[in-house]
Amino acid sequence: MTAVSEAVVLMAGEGSRLRGSDKTFLKPFVSVLGRPLICYTIDALIRAGIRNASFIVGYESDRMVAGTKELVPSGLESSFIENREWQKQNGTSVLAAANHVTSPFLLTMSDHLFDQAIVDLLIRDAVLDELNLAIDRKVDSIFDIDDAMKVQTRGDRISEIGKDLTTYNAVDTGLFVCPLDFFDYLERAKHDGGDCSLGDGVRATALHNKARAIDIGDAWWQDIDTPEMLAQAEKHLQARLWKRADFGG
Repeated sequence: MTAVSEAVVLMAGEGSRLRGSDKTFLKPFVSVLGRPLICYTIDALIRAGIRNASFIVGYESDRMVAGTKELVPSGLESSFIENREWQKQNGTSVLAAANHVTSPFLLTMSDHLFDQAIVDLLIRDAVLDELNLAIDRKVDSIFDIDDAMKVQTRGDRISEIGKDLTTYNAVDTGLFVCPLDFFDYLERAKHDGGDCSLGDGVRATALHNKARAIDIGDAWWQDIDTPEMLAQAEKHLQARLWKRADFGG
C-alpha cells in the first residue's frame, strides 16, 4: 500500500486560452487522441495507488462534476469541492481542499499529461513532512518555455519559483506531494483580497527550507494550455503508439 493514498486535482479554471470563443467548451474533456484529457489524470492516479481523489471545480461547476463523474471508475472514491473564488489564482483552489484531505496528498492539474513513471517516482521518493515538487531539468526541451513556471534549485532544495525568473535550472511540472501544513503556508502567502498562487505557497515553504525538488530525469510531461500545446502532446503520444506497434508492444 502506498504511503500517499489521497489526491487533489485542480480543474476550476475556464481554459480560455485553449477554448477560444467556444463558450460550451470544458477543458478537462477536450479530446487527446480520442480520449478526454481528464481520463489520463484519472488513470495515473489509479495506477499510482490513489484511493481517494478530491476534484476542485469552479467554472461551470455543475457540468464539470457531471462530466467527470461519468469518467471516474468505481475503484476510485471521488469527491467534488467547489471553489467559489475560482477566478482568483490556483492557490485558492488548493485551499478549498483544506478540510477534505487527512494525510499527505498528491496534488496535480487536470490539464497536465505525465509519464506514469513521474507519478510513481514522486510518490516513492517524497519526504512526507516536506513539500515535494517534480521538476524537469531538461529546460532546453520545454515546449513554450516563456509560459513555463521556472524553478531555481540548490541541490534538492527549491530556492525560487516564478514564470519571470531570469536565472533558473529547472521547470515546475505541476505535480506535487504535499504535507498537510502546506495549507498553512498558502494562507500565509495570501495577498490583498485573499488571493494566492501555488507559486506563492512554494515560495513561502522554501523560506523555511521545506520545499524539495525531485528530478524527473528523461521522463515526459506536457501542460495543455493552448492549441499548440495540445498538438504537441498528441504528436508525442502518437509517436509512442507507433513505436509500440513497431515493436509489438
